[in-house]
Amino acid sequence: MLEAMFRAQVGDDVFGEDPSVNKLEATLAEMFDMDAGLFCPSGTMTNQVAIKCHTNPGDEVICDKLSHVYIYEGGGIAFNSGCQVQALEGDRGKINAEMVKTAINPDDVHKPRTSLVSLENTANRGGGSCYDLTDIEEIKQACLQNNLKLHLDGARLFNALVARQEQPKKYGEIFDSISICLSKGLGAPVGSVLLGSYDFIKKARRVRKVLGGGMRQAGYMAAAGIYALEHNIERLKIDHQHAHDIAGELMKKDFIGKIFPVETNIVIFEVTGDYTAASFAEFLKARNIFCIPISANYVRMVTHLDVSTAMVNNLIKIIHNM
Repeated sequence: MLEAMFRAQVGDDVFGEDPSVNKLEATLAEMFDMDAGLFCPSGTMTNQVAIKCHTNPGDEVICDKLSHVYIYEGGGIAFNSGCQVQALEGDRGKINAEMVKTAINPDDVHKPRTSLVSLENTANRGGGSCYDLTDIEEIKQACLQNNLKLHLDGARLFNALVARQEQPKKYGEIFDSISICLSKGLGAPVGSVLLGSYDFIKKARRVRKVLGGGMRQAGYMAAAGIYALEHNIERLKIDHQHAHDIAGELMKKDFIGKIFPVETNIVIFEVTGDYTAASFAEFLKARNIFCIPISANYVRMVTHLDVSTAMVNNLIKIIHNM
């Protein structure tokens, strides 16, 4: 990947003249059968640009209460778009069509105008949980019936595609916009691409500029994304197996409580007894293994291409001896 970055052809992306950026955007657009793409520094920016483009100030966005766009993007929906959120109590970060229908506000001047539904696949705080495609299709129908736009935070979408053996083009048919993060399981150092219609991406390009996301010779970073798409998708299966192996060992320990179902590359689990989430993470950190306490009692582990089978086996051995 680094060699590909060194060899990248570059230009000025603000003027649309960076060939590597253009190739990355076109590659993902074709993969999902959408019109165009827009390269941004982060998945937070692609999500926030999309929300800004789909809404007007005073509108309301429907999403799960654990959604990244709601709890991990610095209040960006309010700050950038002037919108509020209808946060729903879903199942491990996922909502369904009936919940969406119930949450849509009536045409009443006392109520904010519901204009957008945002889904996350895989759901980070849901432990890497994957939507069933039929559930997404039902949500889409609810959106069409109520004149709502549908956005996908696809930070880990390729994990879901690999785990469920689904095709990208199906997602392109359903969603009005999709954010694809390159710096998660795909292993690029930085970057995310927003996909949508030609008119949507034209508007998004202007919003990206306003948010400070216009970059010059960005092709060095885009080249990493191109390499990731060409080499790092199928290998996501390895990360998923590593996560399953870790969860299997955790299940054997009496100080482990609830473990979220492991569908992809995220393991979220409860620690009990003599451990807190923080003390468990510190114990592993002292052994050069890093994980994140996400609450007083819950820990989150993520496997990725920089975590080898040998590292996973070492972690399993450590857990076994705890």
